[in-house]
Amino acid sequence: MAFLKLVLLGYLLGSIPFGFIVGKIYKIDIRKYGSGNIGFTNVLRVLGFKRAIFVLLLDAAKGFLAAWYGYASGGEVLTVAGALAAMAGHTWPFVLKFKGGKSVATGCGIILFLSWKITIIALLIWLSIVFVTRYVSLGSIVATIFVPIAMIVTGKPIPYIIFSIIGASIVILKHSTNIKRLLDGTENKLGARVIVPKGRSK
Repeated sequence: MAFLKLVLLGYLLGSIPFGFIVGKIYKIDIRKYGSGNIGFTNVLRVLGFKRAIFVLLLDAAKGFLAAWYGYASGGEVLTVAGALAAMAGHTWPFVLKFKGGKSVATGCGIILFLSWKITIIALLIWLSIVFVTRYVSLGSIVATIFVPIAMIVTGKPIPYIIFSIIGASIVILKHSTNIKRLLDGTENKLGARVIVPKGRSK
């Protein structure tokens, strides 16, 4: 019963669509602009840096809190259960008809709880790739692949390794269209802004 409660709470927490909510505050449906995604990158393109950072931090906090609550409830296995539930909630939120984000920020919050050292290295990888290529998606994909490798190499607990593999698989699966555009050379670069009808984002 406690396990089901943890999973439900994790999913509900993950399902809070902060990108969508912030968009609504500024009188736009973020899903109708840019890539249609509710995450950091699309919010950045549509609403600008400050609002995107706000969404990024809140989405990361969902993952961190879910992992923390799982650990407080009973250790590593429950940590992973809460973390995966939060990622599932963010990726497939019932409040948005199961069409959510790509779980990069939420996953980052989870990894921050599991290992702050791996998180810092992953962020440095992400920043370096984005700085050089200006492809946020490429940075996210490479940093995501790095995480389970780092978990294995540094000898993290088996539940954490299992989470990192499943979590990375979810993130990469959600980036399948980005991968195709990267291969085709049609992926949008960082800095490209989406034109929002006048007055809609004020």
